[in-house]
Amino acid sequence: MQWQLATQKKNKIFYSKAKGINKPVVYVGSKTGRDGIHGATMASAEFDENSEEKKPTVQVGDPFTEKLLLEACLELMKKNSIISIQDMGAAGLTSSSIEMASKGKLGIELDLDKVPCREKNMTPYEMMLSESQERMLIILDDKKENEAKKIFDKWDLDFVVIGKTTDTNRLVLNFQNKKVADIPISALADEAPQYNRKWNKSKIKKNNFKIKDLKKIKTDEALIKILSSPDNSNKSWITDQYDQVVMCDTIHKSGGDAAVIRIHKKEKAISISVDSSANYCVGDPKTGGKQIVCENWRNLISVGSKPLAITNCLNFGNPEKPKIMGEFVECLDGIKEACEFLNFPVVSGNVSFYNETNSKGIFPTPVIGGIGLIDKIKRVINIKTKNPGNLIMVIGKTIGHIDQSSFLLENFSINEGPPPEINLVNEKNNGLAVLKLIRENLVLSAHDVSSGGIMVSLAEMSIASGYGLKIYKPKKLSSSLEYFFGEDQGRYLIEISKNNLKKTESFLKQNNVFFEIIGEIQNDAFELEKTFSLKTKDLLNFNNKWYNNYNAIN
Repeated sequence: MQWQLATQKKNKIFYSKAKGINKPVVYVGSKTGRDGIHGATMASAEFDENSEEKKPTVQVGDPFTEKLLLEACLELMKKNSIISIQDMGAAGLTSSSIEMASKGKLGIELDLDKVPCREKNMTPYEMMLSESQERMLIILDDKKENEAKKIFDKWDLDFVVIGKTTDTNRLVLNFQNKKVADIPISALADEAPQYNRKWNKSKIKKNNFKIKDLKKIKTDEALIKILSSPDNSNKSWITDQYDQVVMCDTIHKSGGDAAVIRIHKKEKAISISVDSSANYCVGDPKTGGKQIVCENWRNLISVGSKPLAITNCLNFGNPEKPKIMGEFVECLDGIKEACEFLNFPVVSGNVSFYNETNSKGIFPTPVIGGIGLIDKIKRVINIKTKNPGNLIMVIGKTIGHIDQSSFLLENFSINEGPPPEINLVNEKNNGLAVLKLIRENLVLSAHDVSSGGIMVSLAEMSIASGYGLKIYKPKKLSSSLEYFFGEDQGRYLIEISKNNLKKTESFLKQNNVFFEIIGEIQNDAFELEKTFSLKTKDLLNFNNKWYNNYNAIN
């Protein structure tokens, strides 16, 4: 999932809705080639042994030219010249012109002889469907062309008036003195055919095992296996390849629950987190959809931010198959239910279907990207434990849901059973309580409990800080493994000082939030009482093990 986030003043937001009659329609950016033709339709087909033939449809971006285009557009935006603007994405000039006209309930007439082309003898069909990168379509105000052209000339980019807006509500294409297309805008927009695909309700996975019948494994062995696995290993080798501190506004880099970036020259900050749980969606698509939204909500709260909104990238197999379509429908139901209850709206997103090779599809994989707002930078916290002697508290009740867990997958290769249930009332209540405690400066560090359960989350806090933990066993404990590796939802780990214990407990009781004291921070031993003891540096080594082995091979 590629996701870009920016801030802007409310009165400086530009839209793609066309306005006015006989306004110039301007093509800016790079020239049009045959690369990317049918890119959108290629994304609506499965891959097979003949997929090599589709390679010409893949367009290649040029980051340097993209930067020039962005700077030119930003400069033009300061001139009060732009009526509407849109990038040429999937289906290129076709989608951008149709969408702009449709939103404005206008028509557009284009002269394709004027489209800047870098290949000879391109046909109207190719020009309209090319997905060459670094191109924008702009509708300008009257008599602003010369001023705008000077800007794009300065940045060495094409600037050509290729058409005008009309009152016909039609897309008219002219080429070599002929009208080659005359189509109602509505036929390609709001009146386009809509599918009503057949779908089957998903069968919730059932487990075929009992934990007591599994091969016995020690708690520390299970922890090491999870920390060393590809899914749970340290991912900094990926993020460290990118500059995360451009403009010096980065407060927290990626690697914790959420990255945090200061709003430039302000005392406010934005938190950013991306989540997905394909294994949960396989077990039960609706519950899985809810879980991903809720985990994103928890990640944002864990750094002290108020969750604001999400975007999504919904990745599925072939929707023409009722089973796949059913997974899609139910995941959306789950996402919708969680978003509405948490007041966490979806403001944008996209769908990627047909992710299959030789008729074998991917797991249903909705990806949720969320943002939150921190009103005062001094309130930002992270997962690093702060001081020996402080206490670690679990917020939220632990039942010990072990199905679809990292514990079973990494230690026994079992991927069975339903995902953990989502109680949205508890999710919201627990989250808002934690956020209130953070804002009252009662929480020194925090981490949501997710993949790998309490034990892995505790280990991640120790790895981040270098401090150890003395972990307590609850007095009522039916299964140590289920308690420490179960993936019950709606839970957080928070660090508090002993001086603030009574105040914190009183607040949680008043707000009907379940909590337990689970451990105490110490110097460098990560230990579970009467069970095991590890050095925190060894935890880090285990967490880096997968990449170190992979890098050695490659």
